[in-house]
Amino acid sequence: MFDSAVTPCRCHVGVYNLQHSPYPNDMNHDADLDAVGLLCPLPVLKARKRLIPLQPGQVLRVRADDPAAVVDVPHFCAEAGHTLVATQDDGPVQIYYIAKGA
Repeated sequence: MFDSAVTPCRCHVGVYNLQHSPYPNDMNHDADLDAVGLLCPLPVLKARKRLIPLQPGQVLRVRADDPAAVVDVPHFCAEAGHTLVATQDDGPVQIYYIAKGA
């Protein structure tokens, strides 16, 4: 889903990849997290903290360039009960849209 060289794991099934949208920046979100330059496990730890004040269903946009985030973010969402709504590549940066779970 992220790149033809990356085999998507089970967690990516059903995730909408915005790269195939005619409007790749059209995903609404309620909060932002810039995790560019941070390495594992910091992007996920900061996402967990940033999701705390959000209401269920609100969306956090996370920007990360850590190669491990491709696996870590979907795994975090599955384990914590959040939904990985969409993904997007922006050059070397991956963008994840996470809807807070109940």
